[in-house]
Parts: sequence; C-alpha cells; structure tokens
Amino acid sequence: MQQLQFKIVINATAKKVYETMLGLKNKSSYEYWTAAFNPTSTYEGSWANGSKIHFVGTDEKGKKGGMVSEIVAHEPAQFVSIRHYGFLDGDTEITTGEQVEKWAGGHENYSYEECNGVTTVTVTMDAIDDYIDYFQNTYPQALEKLKVISEQ
Repeated sequence: MQQLQFKIVINATAKKVYETMLGLKNKSSYEYWTAAFNPTSTYEGSWANGSKIHFVGTDEKGKKGGMVSEIVAHEPAQFVSIRHYGFLDGDTEITTGEQVEKWAGGHENYSYEECNGVTTVTVTMDAIDDYIDYFQNTYPQALEKLKVISEQ
C-alpha cells in the first residue's frame, strides 16, 4: 500500500466543514461530496469512536457494495480516523480472503485545521497500486464538491 495525501482550503469554520463532510446534520451533505466516487455513495452506521460503519453504494446493476470499516479515532472538528477491514458484497460482510488482505489495516484520516475562520482539510489514505490513479484523480474532485457545499 501507498499513502496518498490530499489537501483543500475551505472558507468555513472547522466545525462546519467537519459536520458537512461527515453528514452529521444532514446525511445528504456527505452524499453530495462522495458522489464523485459513486453517485449512490452513502454510509450506514455511526461516526462514533469505536463504531462499525459501512461505506456503501450500488453498482450499475443495482447491487450494493462497499467497505466495512471502524472509526478508530474521532475528535470533533479536529481528526477522524477510519480503518477499512472488509468489503460488502450485497448485505454480506467479507472480512477475510485475498482481496481483503490487500487492504487490511488501511486507514483513511481526515484532519481539520482552522485559522481565522478558514479551514484546511487534509486527507491521508492508504491505497493499493490498482487504485492509486483513481484516487489521485477522484479525491481532488470530491474535495472541490466538499468546498462548494461547506462554503454555502
């Protein structure tokens, strides 16, 4: 795995950006920015520290899929760490096997740093070689969408 990093400066408070990014007040704000990855992107579960959370979407045939993850750290408006440890195949969690082992222990971290009402969001994530180009192209698009909705 390789660690990737993405940053964006947003003209809004860290609290607002954090709440928007996680969809805490309105889940549709999370779905808006993550639509860059999959138009049906959403989550099921809780952002609470130690909680299991599913990041899900449907494919072109309408089948549900996604990641099985755990929130390993959650400091409101400062830092969120997600550990991905499995896949969803429909409603079935797959947490063992070759595909899972490639991603095992991979993290996706969100950091929020505010200065004078302007917030820098830093995303660091682990990615396997097959997905590096995809994330390098798609994550900046997703963060631009986050910027738009957070600055409203």
